[in-house]
Amino acid sequence: SAALADGAVYVGSTKGELIALDLETGALRWKYETGSGGFIGESSPAVSDGTVFVGDLAGLVHAVGAKDGKRLWTFKTDGEVKSSPAVADDLVLIGSYDTHLYAIDRRTGKLRWKLRTEGPVHATPAVQNGIVYIAGCDERFRAVNLADGKVLFEIPLGSYTGASTAVSGERAYVGTFDAELFALDLRAKKILWRYRDPEREFPFYSSAVLDTGSARVIVGGRDKAIHAVNAATGKSAWKFMTRARVDSSPALAGGRVFVGSNDGKLYVLDAATGQEAGAVVRDRRVAEVDRAVIQEDGAAAVGLAAQVVERRTLH
Repeated sequence: SAALADGAVYVGSTKGELIALDLETGALRWKYETGSGGFIGESSPAVSDGTVFVGDLAGLVHAVGAKDGKRLWTFKTDGEVKSSPAVADDLVLIGSYDTHLYAIDRRTGKLRWKLRTEGPVHATPAVQNGIVYIAGCDERFRAVNLADGKVLFEIPLGSYTGASTAVSGERAYVGTFDAELFALDLRAKKILWRYRDPEREFPFYSSAVLDTGSARVIVGGRDKAIHAVNAATGKSAWKFMTRARVDSSPALAGGRVFVGSNDGKLYVLDAATGQEAGAVVRDRRVAEVDRAVIQEDGAAAVGLAAQVVERRTLH
């Protein structure tokens, strides 16, 4: 995904470049090279207090000045970094394929703590009220103390997870490769419900988003569909079919759902009904779009598989 901050778009490249573009004009502001073998894969940049953070496939986490693209620090892990960084308090939280979740001091790049799991950490952490929530490839959902990295509780999911968790209040929502979308009760520390499409069983690699207005969880599936599920009951509210798998994660703005598909389209759907409200068509696939980023003025910045970034005002 692209990251937006202070009139700039930040996006990673499979060439091993982190690029900053002007949101209004698309003009290049700066280009940062990660170094030998440091291709940026699924890791999406995060911007906080004038610094851009991103991981690469050489196992490095980079901190780069948002204004000038100068390297501030790097942190080395022992595996590919496909997780996207999350910044909370003074920590950068990011997973690695070396099985660890890392907490790095965002100013110095020094390790504060790390948590070992039983599999690669692909997903991006979610943080709420001093607690880190993350599901992993070891089939477990964890709640972790932000301050010291201690595990507070675990919930077994029965399948590995590449998707990031959506957290709202006392609920968390996450999909798995066993074709299930889970709702978790964080207070009771248990599964509230699980949704499985009765017609087609394909993995959920897309990260879910909660539409608080309609109380629905919206997620893309490798069954080529975008699913909306009642957040309270786990029952299907609507389903929209695309022509290819949907690994992109939905974004919400103005009562609409924005989500990319491998069929080459960025779809715009009515969040209440699931009816198509428009689509942006590209010649190249929209498989690598983790999540469209929507500004308050309606501008959408989209990073494509080829790491092309566009600004379109959607009406």
